[in-house]
Amino acid sequence: MPNRDSTQPHYPVIDMVLNSIADWVNNYRYVVGAGGGLSRCDRDEVAQIANDIGISPGELQELSRKGPGSADLLLKMLTALGVDPKALSDKEPLVMRDLQRLCTTCADKGRCSHELADGTAKAHFHEFCPNAFTLDALFADKGKTSAH
Repeated sequence: MPNRDSTQPHYPVIDMVLNSIADWVNNYRYVVGAGGGLSRCDRDEVAQIANDIGISPGELQELSRKGPGSADLLLKMLTALGVDPKALSDKEPLVMRDLQRLCTTCADKGRCSHELADGTAKAHFHEFCPNAFTLDALFADKGKTSAH
């Protein structure tokens, strides 16, 4: 009987394709409600949650549909701009929540991702980032506090 190697061959391209399909299926399940989110809440509960965090029920539903990780690029952008996301979240939780909300609904995630990967985000974020105004205000306040 021939001696067979017990290790399975590794095909990185196939692994990448299968992982992409699995990610798509997981995201689809999340969007249609199988992933939890607000799908198990009635209208009054959604309204109460939205009120508690200061947004409309419709906006809360939209944010919920985006799924977990929808604001992950914000953490990378803050780091690229020299801002510690944890420190900002601890010091300015409401500002951080607003930054996350805008990042979650951003239509330029592709460009953001490319700019971050290329190391050019710091130079170009004003051109595409919906958080540019708030980030500039944070930097201006930081400059004022460090000057005093």
